[in-house]
Amino acid sequence: MKKIAPYIILILCALLLWDLLFTFSDASFHIDGEEFDGPIGAMLGILLGGGGMLIGLLVAIVVGAVLAVVFAGVGIVVIVALAIACFAVAAAIVPFLLPLLLPLALVWYLVSRSRRNRVVNQQAI
Repeated sequence: MKKIAPYIILILCALLLWDLLFTFSDASFHIDGEEFDGPIGAMLGILLGGGGMLIGLLVAIVVGAVLAVVFAGVGIVVIVALAIACFAVAAAIVPFLLPLLLPLALVWYLVSRSRRNRVVNQQAI
């Protein structure tokens, strides 16, 4: 199956490409009441649809830039408020973390003591 899968995928891609390039019988496009069908209608539909997408992208970029400029001051105020809230929450939580820090300090002391003894023993040899 591993050897045949790339050939099947290649054949399916070729069939899809053939369908996209040479079957325009069901494509139609209307401009001011006139109907364009076949390859010209499909080409016009793709061209004008792509143009509409580009215009939409340009509008979204301009709106984003305007909103970034307009709301920059508000964003700075919100970020400062969030930073102050984080510091307040951290200051409130620190006393509750003390029971967790005591075992950590004990383990740290024991590890450093054994490391110090090992270093002294290596220097003595």
